[in-house]
Amino acid sequence: MSRPGKKVVDVAFKASKNIDWEGMAKLLVSDEARKEFATLRRTFDEVNSTLQTKFSQEPEPIDWEYYRKGIGSHLVDMYKEAYESVEIPKFVDTVTPQYKPKFDALLVELKEAEEKSLKESERLEKEIAEVQELKQKISTMTADEYFEKHPELKKKFDDEIRNDYWGY
Repeated sequence: MSRPGKKVVDVAFKASKNIDWEGMAKLLVSDEARKEFATLRRTFDEVNSTLQTKFSQEPEPIDWEYYRKGIGSHLVDMYKEAYESVEIPKFVDTVTPQYKPKFDALLVELKEAEEKSLKESERLEKEIAEVQELKQKISTMTADEYFEKHPELKKKFDDEIRNDYWGY
């Protein structure tokens, strides 16, 4: 196999080792997302397997002498010359340099959004715990106990009473 082709296969193989499939799978919530993720992983594995088997092997060298004996040297020499004159163009990646900065910026934005989401999730968990606690105690709780936890409401009610504002 040509060196550039071999390099592509090596890079694809190394990239596949760095993918945290289990970590990504844990983040999925819906069944539809899990199905799509399974399809993506299966397709990735198939392509990677094809790259490893089909394109990573060096082609067997052509035994030109064997063909010279059976066909004749003039015709085989023509084919050999044509075969050796074929140049496979080298792949030049012009797309990655354009999108790499955008991708890196999106990764930074993603990390910020993840941190924000985790903080919000933590805040919501605390709020849920407080509401559940309140729900359990509401039938036996006095107004003073409630106002202990919510002094801003006590202040608001006291101000309304002082100002003779009764909501109408």
